[in-house]
Amino acid sequence: MFLKSIHLRQFRNYKEQQVDFTAAKTILVGNNAQGKSNLLEAVELLATLRSHRMARDRDLIQDGEIASQINATLQRQTGVSDLTLTLRRNGRRTVALNSENLRRQMDFLGVLNAVQFSSLDLELVRGGPENRRNWLDTLLIQLEPIYAFILQQYNQVLRQRNAFLKQNQDSALSTQDSELALWDAQLATTGTRVIRRRDRALQRLAPIAQAWHASISGSTEILQINYVPSVTLEQNHPEQIQQAFLEKIQLRAIAELRQGTTLVGPHRDEVELTINQTPARQYGSQGQQRTLVLALKLAELQLIEEVVGEPPLLLLDDVLAELDPSRQNQLLDAIQDRFQTLITTTHLGSFDSQWLNSSQILFVKAGEISSAPAF
Repeated sequence: MFLKSIHLRQFRNYKEQQVDFTAAKTILVGNNAQGKSNLLEAVELLATLRSHRMARDRDLIQDGEIASQINATLQRQTGVSDLTLTLRRNGRRTVALNSENLRRQMDFLGVLNAVQFSSLDLELVRGGPENRRNWLDTLLIQLEPIYAFILQQYNQVLRQRNAFLKQNQDSALSTQDSELALWDAQLATTGTRVIRRRDRALQRLAPIAQAWHASISGSTEILQINYVPSVTLEQNHPEQIQQAFLEKIQLRAIAELRQGTTLVGPHRDEVELTINQTPARQYGSQGQQRTLVLALKLAELQLIEEVVGEPPLLLLDDVLAELDPSRQNQLLDAIQDRFQTLITTTHLGSFDSQWLNSSQILFVKAGEISSAPAF
């Protein structure tokens, strides 16, 4: 797939900006806080309807404006698609495909696929479980767009069950209460769908990531990725998971009623990353952590390509500065011209002449993009 153009209106620090992409690799050069990352964020939003910066929609709209719009033209093997995402300050989004408004946002997902790799991704290893859950969920949305709906259903039930628990926190509510039992059943049903898909995705991703990791580390380190749901997962059968879910809820019922919050479910899952049987989060050196994240990102690219049948876009946001020359070369060699790649950087010193000669180079300054540095 090839992103031919993108048009931003009132998005972040862009008032109105059209960019036409003319090469497999585009390098966006500029000082910090000029808008380089904002352009990549716009592409990420078209791919996943999410931002890794976790901004609210109103934070993506220029001050004083009520809406912003991202428009793109994408070439795929099946033909050309026009995508439009409109963000409004009141939080109501609309999506359109080939000028036709879509009733369900889910139908917009899967048209454009992209893998984002930024310096923030080191939090995948260093940060808490929420970072890893968000990463896995964003990947799953691209592999299986219906997952966005499944996750939304679960989060809705979770919010309502939490509200019910909080409301009855100080009352003598019985764990056998019929309304609570109803929320338990819904949580187990929707949560099981999330758990099964997360487990399946990691089963596919882990061997690919292990192979990349072995390649980058020169086979000196062994990476293991384990999915650790808060519910026992012996086999990926819905009935068994659902039963285990309900049993675990019963075990934690008194604690949940006392704390007024749900303590069991996918919102408490963990993705364990270990190097040579040692938790990467606690003991991995910075170099090991960077190798691990690089392996995960290359595995994402490969898995998406296998599932959708076309290589996704790769968005590299100021990441080369985080990698030493050896890891930079591993990454740049893996990309070649196989993936359309958008790279942000503050200077061109990281790239050899072969890369520079085969790349489109754009300069970003104060929300304006130009092919010439002096503007």
